Amino acid sequence: MRGIQSVAVVSSLLSGLALAGPLEKKWSFKDVVIRNGDFPLDVVDKLEEATMPKIEAHMAKKAAAGKTKCTLENAAIRREWSDLSVPEREDYVKAVLCLMSKPAKAPKDEAPGALSRFDDFVATHMTMAGQLHDPTHLFGAHRYYIWIYEKALREECGYKGYQPYMNYDRYAADPIHSAMFNGNASSMGGNGLPTNYGGIPQPFPKPYDKIPQAGGGGCVTEGPFKDMVVSLGPKATVVRNIPPNPRADGLGSNPRCLRRDVNKASTMGARANYTYSLIMDNPDVNAFYNRYLGSPPLRNEAFPWGLHNAGHFTIGGDPGGDFYCSPGDPAFYFHHGMLDRVWWIWQMQDPDTRVDLIPTGEVPAGHTGHGRRVRKEETVDLGWTAPEVPLLALHDQLGGLEGEMCYIYV
Repeated sequence: MRGIQSVAVVSSLLSGLALAGPLEKKWSFKDVVIRNGDFPLDVVDKLEEATMPKIEAHMAKKAAAGKTKCTLENAAIRREWSDLSVPEREDYVKAVLCLMSKPAKAPKDEAPGALSRFDDFVATHMTMAGQLHDPTHLFGAHRYYIWIYEKALREECGYKGYQPYMNYDRYAADPIHSAMFNGNASSMGGNGLPTNYGGIPQPFPKPYDKIPQAGGGGCVTEGPFKDMVVSLGPKATVVRNIPPNPRADGLGSNPRCLRRDVNKASTMGARANYTYSLIMDNPDVNAFYNRYLGSPPLRNEAFPWGLHNAGHFTIGGDPGGDFYCSPGDPAFYFHHGMLDRVWWIWQMQDPDTRVDLIPTGEVPAGHTGHGRRVRKEETVDLGWTAPEVPLLALHDQLGGLEGEMCYIYV
């Protein structure tokens, strides 16, 4: 095992301070990269590196116009889970468990089943599901949602890092034994016990009308989250024999174990070849949106699920396989971190044109249209979890929210 291989990391970049005078050094993507040597760069990693000159030019243009206080020098760095050291992974797990130990802030009359600060985010995803998933808000609202969760980990639980993401391609061949799901103390917990739930229905012709189950689906018994109590939901679960929630909206208290079916067949649909094609073969925002959601069905492909579904059902189980309650599995945030990374790389292929584009949702699957620009009056409102903000601000992860949102992926 070669382990994590680090290039020299400039300490001033990590502290957010630029060097001055003759020692000043131009920002370099390679200076902030820390890679796990067990994983060669995939085509999406290479694409991201090749895109950095465009990103640097875009940021230089904004700086020259005086439009942002966010710079590449002071941007936070979100890294892939397996690129973190074991102590860094354990620190992240500790922060999530801390969030689970803190009392909920959600209004008790609206979400009585929210037992912790962690549950607050689940309840938000459930109550705001319409806005979080409509074509106008899907990308920007989830970017805000993940960013607010990251802020809670840092500001309420002392986490020093930033939200990691999950590069599916690293885990697709054997997700159960990966650094993400192997069940050790530095993982996001193990797989669920064997059960039979019949697989996950998909809107494709046979034989691709369901993602086959992978042998799990029962309670997680290994790792940091083996004693986790899931309270909210279910509302749209694919797993059988879960007691119904006492409320029709799924927001009552329904204590049960965390269930998972870590699913290789699902993860295979999110490998780097699919992700690269999503970014590079869909310059139109409507085509990108449709392909992201798996529409139209890919012909002659064994894993045609689309990146969004493939990533979601890699986790599966309850609540991870429930459209509404899926953030109740702490691995959810890695999945949507990866999706945010993919959207950012797509935007940065032509930042002057793409940053403020949204799909219309009116274009039939498989067809293209020009989408539209975000309107100034459009906002994202996450209820009690975060203040209402302009949608347009969320489309710029390097300078949105008056520069407060400022991060890159490496």
